[in-house]
Amino acid sequence: MEPLVSILIPAFNAEKWIEETLTSAVNQSWPKKEVIVVDDGSTDATREIASHFQSTNVKIVTQENAGACAARNRALSIAQGDFVQWLDADDLLVPDKIERQLREFHLQGDDSLLYCSGFGTFFYRTSKARLQTNSLWHDLRPVDWYLRKFNHDDSLFPAVWLVSRRLTDAVGPWDVRLTLNDDGEYFGRLVAASHGVKFVSGAYSLYRQANAGSLSKVINHRACRSLQLSYRLLIDYLLRLEDSVRARSAALRYLQTNLIYFYPEERLMFEELSVLAEQLGGTLSPPQLGPKFSFLIDILGFKAAKGIASAVRGTKQSALILYDRYMRQVVGDRPLPSFPAA
Repeated sequence: MEPLVSILIPAFNAEKWIEETLTSAVNQSWPKKEVIVVDDGSTDATREIASHFQSTNVKIVTQENAGACAARNRALSIAQGDFVQWLDADDLLVPDKIERQLREFHLQGDDSLLYCSGFGTFFYRTSKARLQTNSLWHDLRPVDWYLRKFNHDDSLFPAVWLVSRRLTDAVGPWDVRLTLNDDGEYFGRLVAASHGVKFVSGAYSLYRQANAGSLSKVINHRACRSLQLSYRLLIDYLLRLEDSVRARSAALRYLQTNLIYFYPEERLMFEELSVLAEQLGGTLSPPQLGPKFSFLIDILGFKAAKGIASAVRGTKQSALILYDRYMRQVVGDRPLPSFPAA
């Protein structure tokens, strides 16, 4: 029998995006699917817009605001699928994404593999999406996946994965302690429990970069605590797979690369991460801002220089978003980009 796929969508104040996201889910070419939206206490029209899609195969559930991880766990508790497709409420699936990954599953016959897709990023016009290839776009053993992720600081977002129910049940629920990098920890946990990652060439999903209110763009004390915990957990997962010089070196590189989120505002967390680095056999040094902004450190201090660098990058990003939104309103948009086939 063909497997049932559960497409699970946590949503909070996603009225701008939820219609496109649900359309991409409902229009998946794989016929045997269910779609579950958990509205996590939205105060806008998310619930109303999503309800227009409600049918025997599309369920809309509402709960009081409890966070993205709790919403995902609620969706999972309802899901009946043999496979799980996670989809954030502002991202999209290319129509044959799930079908291509399930074809690969039929070839491999292994539901302890994780099936991964390529992805593109976009603001408003999907036709302008650009592929974001990185070192994880390969078939990889779990330990090799971690080494590449840590050494290159590469990441994948939830929609790229297709996960069997066997693996989903094996790793347990999303960690509700986490508000940032919760997906990094969850899928890292899945990779560690899997037989490996199978990259399915020709399958694609789309990551929207126009959602300025998404948690991934909000860095505060709580978010830093979440990041710190997720890094500790991910490093532990790697060392359980392989406690070696190369694994510890990769973990140190990962901490050093991401130290910018903590320094200099979160001194205590910086010190705690420095202790972790010592346990790994190394040390951490203050992060760098890059050649365009490093000269400001001597003049204004690191904190002010970091703020200016962040503001400049944010202004540039906002301008790109506004331009793309304007062009979509004026020129319109083709439904989807043209990406390479397998």
